[in-house]
Amino acid sequence: MNDSRLRQFQAAGPPADLLISSVYVLDPRSGIDGARDVLIRGGMVAEVAPADSLEAPAGSERVDGRGRHLFPGFVDPHVHLRSPGQEYKEDVRTGTTAAAAGGFVSIIAMPNTAPPIDSVPILEAVIATARAEARIPTGFLAAITVGLGGRELTEMAALRDAGALGFTDDGKPVTSAGLLRRALQYQRLVGGALALHEEDPELSGAGVMHEGAVSARLGLAGIPSVSESTFIARDAALARYEEAAVHFQHVSAAESVEALGDARIRADTSGVRISAEATPHHLTLTDEALTGLDTRLKMNPPLRTEADRQAIVDGLRSGLLTCIATDHAPHARHEKEQPLEQAPMGTTGLETAFAAVFSELVRPGVLSLALVVERLSAGGEPFGLAPPTIQPGVPANLVLINLEGRWVVGAHGYRSRSANCCFDGRRLWGVVDLTIAAGQVAFRATADGGHPHRQEDR
Repeated sequence: MNDSRLRQFQAAGPPADLLISSVYVLDPRSGIDGARDVLIRGGMVAEVAPADSLEAPAGSERVDGRGRHLFPGFVDPHVHLRSPGQEYKEDVRTGTTAAAAGGFVSIIAMPNTAPPIDSVPILEAVIATARAEARIPTGFLAAITVGLGGRELTEMAALRDAGALGFTDDGKPVTSAGLLRRALQYQRLVGGALALHEEDPELSGAGVMHEGAVSARLGLAGIPSVSESTFIARDAALARYEEAAVHFQHVSAAESVEALGDARIRADTSGVRISAEATPHHLTLTDEALTGLDTRLKMNPPLRTEADRQAIVDGLRSGLLTCIATDHAPHARHEKEQPLEQAPMGTTGLETAFAAVFSELVRPGVLSLALVVERLSAGGEPFGLAPPTIQPGVPANLVLINLEGRWVVGAHGYRSRSANCCFDGRRLWGVVDLTIAAGQVAFRATADGGHPHRQEDR
């Protein structure tokens, strides 16, 4: 199975036939930036024409796009679906429904499930579930080590042949440099990429938030930023030595951005592929938000300082951070309703990713809308997936958004099974009206007469 397009799976549905008329299309890759009519037939983009120039063919639906923006759909390379084994938190159906509600047309799921996705039978089982239940194309990363134990490599070649997009022990670092080197050697042979959660456990210790002034004020154990940056520097050097492909997950610290900058300079002359992601929460929040001890704001890596946040924004703008990923990590209410020290780490984010970044960074003029759209739709590239684009002859992967719509996160519930969202209660701009994924209507705001992101009266 060499074609990465065959490594994503979704439930079959009817192809879309509709005309989105007089909509503002912004597609950084195709160069479209203006009002257009977009015709979709049989799930494919059939025509992109000047606004108000097309008629809906017989049997096709017409969607009035006035006052709306149409973007290439978003792709999230870092999602926890909790299936198998922890479906009380999330499953393939609820997770992909939440993703579609957030404008995502493709996601990549992590293997730290129960049991972990570390063998061909388990991978085949989750692929079968995705074929039956996924609302949007869903791919899977397999574990790098057996049981995520960090001691023995999985059968990477067999897992790749069975459909794995790549490999990760996400949630845990590969602490052994020798073992990671062997994994990089296998990666070079079988393809895909290694997605790395970078953390030195000896430095992180029992930390529950960023190590700094806020943790000292609260009397809580901290996680130093060098816990992340030192492993990024080490693993980038190993990847360069082995001419392998690595993707650094949820980068959170200024020192990490510096390490990435050094690595990318050397990578440009060696042929190694290095990519990295930023999350909406690390782009928009800091450790000051934890002064209220809200466990929905506890995640790993933790929220860090304003200087770190600004470094992440700068890294995204410069291209050192190549995409935006949510690290959507659902937990049940009873798990998060504990003291901060005991509560599990993680926040949901699929339904809020665009709105949070748009509200906090685009509207104030910190980042351009085009850059954010490009980074949100680039998540599949490290794993060989072509990014969505809006042009004739390609499958329809797009999202229709009302940028002037406002909503309060969580006020009308979530599509996710879990509600541990770090943006809960925030009033955000940007309401998703329609998501078409792989040519199928995956989400429509009015499909059931209601919408958890319902626009506020203005």
